[in-house]
Amino acid sequence: MATIKPFKALRPSPEKAAEVSSVPYDVIYESEVRDTVAHNPLTFLRVTRPDGEFPEGASPSSAQMFEVAKRNLDAMRADATLVDEKEESVYVYRLTAGAHSQTGIVACCSVDEYEADIVKRHEKTRPDKVEDRTDHMLEVGAQTGLVFLAFRGTSETRRLVSETVATAPLYDFTAADGVRHTVWKMSSSGEIVDAFKEVPAIYIADGHHRVESARLARTKKREASAAHDGSEEYNYFIAGIFPSEDLAILPYNRAVRDLNGLSEEDFLGRVSEVFTVMDAGEKVPKVRGEVCMYLGGRWRTLHSNADNVQEAGPIERLDVSILQNSLLAPILGIDDPRTDERITFVGGARGTDELEKLVDSGKMKVAFSMFATTMDDLFAVSDIGEIMPPKSTWFEPKLRDGLLVHCI
Repeated sequence: MATIKPFKALRPSPEKAAEVSSVPYDVIYESEVRDTVAHNPLTFLRVTRPDGEFPEGASPSSAQMFEVAKRNLDAMRADATLVDEKEESVYVYRLTAGAHSQTGIVACCSVDEYEADIVKRHEKTRPDKVEDRTDHMLEVGAQTGLVFLAFRGTSETRRLVSETVATAPLYDFTAADGVRHTVWKMSSSGEIVDAFKEVPAIYIADGHHRVESARLARTKKREASAAHDGSEEYNYFIAGIFPSEDLAILPYNRAVRDLNGLSEEDFLGRVSEVFTVMDAGEKVPKVRGEVCMYLGGRWRTLHSNADNVQEAGPIERLDVSILQNSLLAPILGIDDPRTDERITFVGGARGTDELEKLVDSGKMKVAFSMFATTMDDLFAVSDIGEIMPPKSTWFEPKLRDGLLVHCI
């Protein structure tokens, strides 16, 4: 059963929350960081992305950047931009983007339960990225962003969350991208902690590198502490935990730089051997099993000719797997999409306009618009302990950094 733990949050004062909060550290370019910092000195990017503090063209070491991050975090605490809660609490967090709304809780989860597969993963992590975030976490002494987790909601968790959102919120603001963020502090944490004891598993939706970095940081701090007893804050990681029925997965589209030496005619001939190709003009797949392809200024719809897709396992029947195994690898030579520089991934709300722009500009030769992976797909792969193909899921809206920080 899943364990959640209240924590003493480091958080902005309500009047500064909108300015302090920032997008996740890994969805913004350095130039955008520098521009944001110039216009908003309170942004939490000064902690999560200290590279924006250095002049353009500078090449600071990781140690130099993390030292700046620590100095900035200390300064935000010193001038009360960020305040330390005196009591451990669980929070309710709602994100509203247009007609879509998702409401979950923010609490700490156990690193031990991540290792025991109670907190389930579906992606591989890159060691260099894990090391980078681990070093950042250890230097600043805090987990600065939320891991995004999903679970199968229960009647009791829904009841407790509903009672909390009927009270006055701690924060309520709309960010520059139009997403509304509302946070409540639960009056009592005991009932929600008990309610999660009935939840058999929690699933990582987004943030595998954050969890793995928390695990590595725990290992390093445990080895350095003779008095380690398992109760220390570094044994836990902070997460936004949302019921799966609230969540929306957007497609993660693909574009490839060239046709692997083939002419357009020869490429289409090869594709026609494994897919039924229709000149339907559709840009977005309507059903599972379809892929829309943009090539030479035209949209075509691809239907797999494989007759055993329904009998395939949960990984093999994913549309991203079918495209990879039937087209990207054998025809375009993209054997490892994690490392091949000829492929790029376009996620979220950027949609098909971005695909057309990439191809029409000549930067890419062909693009593929995917049908979105479902939460049931994610659960099925995670439950058998397997790994999804890279870039299978894109979640929107994104949780903000800086609203609730976990000090370790």
